[in-house]
Amino acid sequence: MPAFRHAGFLILVLGAVFLPAVVYCGFPKSLKLERAFPVDQRVELSEFRARDRVRHRRILQGGIVDFPVEGTYNPYTVGLYFTRVKLGTPPKEFYVQIDTGSDVLWVTCNACSGCPKYSGLNIAMNFFDAAASSTASLVSCSDEICNLAVQTLDGGCTAQNSQCGYSFQYGDGSGTSGYYVQDMFFFDTVLGKSLVANSSATIVFGCSNYQSGDLTKPDRAVDGIFGFGQHELSVISQLSSRGVAPKVFSHCLIGANSGGGILVFGGIVEPNIVYSPLVPNQPHYNLYLQSIAVNGQILPIDPAVFATSSNRGTIIDSGTTLAYLAAEAYDPFVNAINNAVSQSARSVLSKGNQCYQITSSVDGIFPTISLNFAGSASMILSPVEYLIKQGDADGAEMWCIGFQRVQDQGMTILGDLVLRDKIFVYDLANQRIGWANYDYLLFRFIVCKCLHNFW
Repeated sequence: MPAFRHAGFLILVLGAVFLPAVVYCGFPKSLKLERAFPVDQRVELSEFRARDRVRHRRILQGGIVDFPVEGTYNPYTVGLYFTRVKLGTPPKEFYVQIDTGSDVLWVTCNACSGCPKYSGLNIAMNFFDAAASSTASLVSCSDEICNLAVQTLDGGCTAQNSQCGYSFQYGDGSGTSGYYVQDMFFFDTVLGKSLVANSSATIVFGCSNYQSGDLTKPDRAVDGIFGFGQHELSVISQLSSRGVAPKVFSHCLIGANSGGGILVFGGIVEPNIVYSPLVPNQPHYNLYLQSIAVNGQILPIDPAVFATSSNRGTIIDSGTTLAYLAAEAYDPFVNAINNAVSQSARSVLSKGNQCYQITSSVDGIFPTISLNFAGSASMILSPVEYLIKQGDADGAEMWCIGFQRVQDQGMTILGDLVLRDKIFVYDLANQRIGWANYDYLLFRFIVCKCLHNFW
């Protein structure tokens, strides 16, 4: 029998504003996230947990779940979004980065080489110890899940070692290696009005004993990475294959400096969501980007630049902080913004980035961008959704284009710079991704009503 507790009455307030649309969360499994503060503010976890409890109220109408978050897109403060997971028996808590660009959940294990021992994010670092968990077991090379990992290049075996291992290299040059463990994964299930059950399922995840590159730096260190990809080893695929979860997850990442958002296993029903089909048989979340418009004018970019191939395509990736355009698209993109910017903005180059000094609001100076995808689905970007404020100088603000040029390949990557301040639904069952903008200038509520028709 699961243990129950009363969930309490809560309305989620994002910052100081509310969502006008009612949002329905389609799955009652949840990951709890914490609000993040800038790195230079040393705030105890208990302090902002208490603050969140005061500011937030939860409405439960037949099963409603919402989550405060931790992390922000801002590269000058945190530059990533992360959540907490509980693994092992007894359960231990780990902070892991949310990454839709990879598949595997992995956490740092004891005796790890190069792994940071503390974090500038003001979180307590943890290490997983399989020997200390009564339910942990190592995954051998003969296990079926290891064969799946080998097929998708998420795992490997050697003649000298019968233990299923892995070695990952990420786009920023960092890397990790280790071995696979099977153990308990704990999460909350909202079953009905005011009732939350402590639930669990057995999953396979990575146990990291080596890290390199940016993963070793303590300033933004977390305990691991939570891959939300489509392959069999992702947690969402493991749970959905057993009927524990639907094959859909959603997030809403707040772009304000204080960070925050929502992450749920399940769909969100919002009337303004538009959907675009996923490119089939791809290792990442590739979409058919067809064109880019600046102030409604389609840019002269060959559509082949965005076509999916071995080194081209358009990827949605929450593990990437900024956004990146293929070289053939970058110059027309920046030139169009330059031509549309009003004369009140002074164009400057800062460390190779196109920047502008302004003395008034960006909304009245810069154009609106439209990323146009298959299925008549457009992603509209206001100026603050593609610009980054770099600082102030001589009474003027410095704003820089957050999109970067991809030099050595033709891949277009849409990271947190673009994903923030939107509702995203990854509907893997129907092979599509949906999104909707929401307006922080209005008071808005998110009310999540769990849809039990998944069961």
